[in-house]
Amino acid sequence: MRIQFKMWLERDGRVLFGQGRQELLAAIVETGSLAGAAQKLGMSYRAAWGRLKASEERLGFALVEHSSQGRRSAKPTSEALALLEWYTQLEARAEEFLAEAAQQAPSFLKTPTGGPAQTD
Repeated sequence: MRIQFKMWLERDGRVLFGQGRQELLAAIVETGSLAGAAQKLGMSYRAAWGRLKASEERLGFALVEHSSQGRRSAKPTSEALALLEWYTQLEARAEEFLAEAAQQAPSFLKTPTGGPAQTD
């Protein structure tokens, strides 16, 4: 058995940051551009840009800056990298906690059928 979860940061009921933004920033680091990141993730540039801008407005700081290589290239800001690292660590800690909780679950949850363990 495994406990699944989905985590995101909210303020006033509006998403600040979550797995989608985490993947988008990581893809920007990898590809060096928002367009490349959007393509890698199979989303439109407009959708990627919109999510990024919404998070920037809600967080109150820029997540991406244009690099010295020109307008087409982009890189995460130092704040974005710190947020990405913190969120990744938070997610890992939550995974560890839930894996431990799964180990402590009642035995009937650990059986393949989900019912009481069979005894012969």
